[in-house]
Amino acid sequence: MTDVLLLAGTRKGLFIGRRRDSGPWEFDGPHFNAQAVSAVAIDARGPVPRLLAGGDSAHWGPSVFRSDDLGASWQEPAAPAVKFPKDTGASLERVWQLHPAGPEAPGVVYAGTEPAALFRSADRGESFELVRPLWEHPTRSAWVPGGGGEGLHTVITHPADPAALTVAVSTAGVFRSRDGGASWRPSNHGVSAVFLPDPHPEFGQCVHKIAQDAGDPDRLYLQNHWGVYRSDDAGAEWTDIGSGLPSDFGFAVAAHPHRPDTAYLFPLNADSDRVPAGHRCRVFRTRDAGATWEPLTKGLPEGDHYGTVLRDALCTDDADPAGVYFGNRNGELYASDDDGDS
Repeated sequence: MTDVLLLAGTRKGLFIGRRRDSGPWEFDGPHFNAQAVSAVAIDARGPVPRLLAGGDSAHWGPSVFRSDDLGASWQEPAAPAVKFPKDTGASLERVWQLHPAGPEAPGVVYAGTEPAALFRSADRGESFELVRPLWEHPTRSAWVPGGGGEGLHTVITHPADPAALTVAVSTAGVFRSRDGGASWRPSNHGVSAVFLPDPHPEFGQCVHKIAQDAGDPDRLYLQNHWGVYRSDDAGAEWTDIGSGLPSDFGFAVAAHPHRPDTAYLFPLNADSDRVPAGHRCRVFRTRDAGATWEPLTKGLPEGDHYGTVLRDALCTDDADPAGVYFGNRNGELYASDDDGDS
């Protein structure tokens, strides 16, 4: 028997879906009614799963909430969990990412924020501390906000090496640390920035999302603002793998939880036309690390479609075969329980 828990963050709050042994989906919510929920995570490393949600109240501002009973109740710390120190002169706009680290760092959770910063928690998301070496990186003064703001939206950790960290910022690009966040360097070699006079700068790329391969944690898939890439050395070098896609513009990329070389994309027409490529509702899958791509359409709308899928609105679960999920700006949510075949 397989129990599946699905967290769907929306501008109207958080909805929690449950499904047991391929039975019908049951949803409850909204949790955090009328709050925009931009980041969610399920931390299964403790004695009970912990749910984390980054909510944004129009009255009280952004916060991080936690639940240890699968959403039946939520706790918020008395002091803000994520807060910029006074000397930074910054204030929190939004939590873009919540990422439980690997098994070698059992209590560690990372938060990516806007303004673009990385925060680290050692108590499973109850309190966070600013990772200052990235905040004080010498390139920061040249970082430019993307269309959705200046957000650190992706955190990748190595399952066997807690000192290995990779983050992505719009629009600063990819940065890597190999010493637990004590030092950082840009890692964008091979990734283009078509909107800049120099299309191949050291940093400044508008990276939209990165996913980590199930078989090799040093293999990464990257969806760029124009361009789909793969790295086989943890981001030191990137290779274009966008051939065979109807468009290499998009926001989302996800990897299969168990099968090596398998990843999923949802291409959009263009940066100036952010609707599904060809007005078709299609997820694209590679099973050979980007050498080829196949459209997955069984069960999806067949006519003209305009539902835009953004960053973390494409994800997979831990089942085998894997559940693949995506939600769009139309308010639609789609699920597959057979690796995306239907």
